[in-house]
Amino acid sequence: MYERILDLKELLRHRSIFLFGARQTGKSTLLHHLFPDAIFFDLLEADTFRELSARPEYMRQTVPPGTELVIIDEIQKLPRLLDEVHLMIERNRDLRFVLTGSSACKLKRGGANLLAGRAWVAHFHPLVSPEIGPGRLLQRINRGSLPAVLDSELPHEDLKAYVGTYLQEEIRAEGLTRSVENFSRFLEVAGTCNGEQINYTAVGSDAGVPPRTVREFFRILEDTLIGYQLPAYRKTVKRKPVATSKFFFFDVGVANTLLKRSEVVPGSETFGRALEHLIFLELRARLDYRRIDEPLTYWRSRSRLEVDFLIGDRIAIEVKAKPRVVRRDLSGLRALSEELSLERKIVVSAEPRRRIDEGIEILPVRQFLEELWAGSII
Repeated sequence: MYERILDLKELLRHRSIFLFGARQTGKSTLLHHLFPDAIFFDLLEADTFRELSARPEYMRQTVPPGTELVIIDEIQKLPRLLDEVHLMIERNRDLRFVLTGSSACKLKRGGANLLAGRAWVAHFHPLVSPEIGPGRLLQRINRGSLPAVLDSELPHEDLKAYVGTYLQEEIRAEGLTRSVENFSRFLEVAGTCNGEQINYTAVGSDAGVPPRTVREFFRILEDTLIGYQLPAYRKTVKRKPVATSKFFFFDVGVANTLLKRSEVVPGSETFGRALEHLIFLELRARLDYRRIDEPLTYWRSRSRLEVDFLIGDRIAIEVKAKPRVVRRDLSGLRALSEELSLERKIVVSAEPRRRIDEGIEILPVRQFLEELWAGSII
């Protein structure tokens, strides 16, 4: 049992919670561990789903008076149950709910009752560095950070099963597209887009579907919590920025599997790309878990100067998986700092020691992650 960073008990002091996260990130395990005395409705259980689907009021009728917490797992399977949740919160302001979901599609598109501010949204991620410890970076680069996969004796088989079964069955079960076959072809091509700018026309050509369908499929990946778009930073004036978003899958191991990457070894090009992906996921989780309301973006000029990540207008981060960062590796950060008054300019690297080059901090990966989660970066 990993000790997770997300402080659900603190959030529940204030409001009920929608807890969104992809399957196998550990939502149910954590909730059972933290709240063993809560009333628990698991909508993946066929009998529970049938009963509540036929009679949503059954939940309200069976929750004993004085109950402090009710957990409904996979709420997206039965969105109309939210009307009962709303009613119960109105009648008892001390009652709290945790409503988990591995997809937001039906809630967003079906006009579901989202409780009008009576519940906060929290996002749950695969394991992050302080939950795992500092010594498993290479494992995470290869296996990803889903708990069951990271600790598996056959991680690559588990990842193939996750990609081949869960991702496609989730789409089928949610009824999100009329052609699962088209989506399967798209998914294979989408793997090649990981960490890249999205070219809807090129992806559509490779997958054999129109660009408008590609846009819809990427939206499905976001709504099912399988991926994120990383917007482009567009405020620079002297150097014209590109406007196209990048796309990242929610887990490095899932991306490796879609890309058919074998072992990722330090020093290789694939290691550098996987490390950039991992740093993105750590940054995204840090912002979500600490509820920091600053945009996470990247910057690229039309002349191809680039900075991997920006946090607001304040902090610029470049990832270079090299044992020695040289001057040309800093050109993007230097160019961006001519336009923005950056508080910090950081290169995450494979160098063994921290150093500073003309105001740019060059940090070993482990030290960067320690500082990130200690709160000294964001």
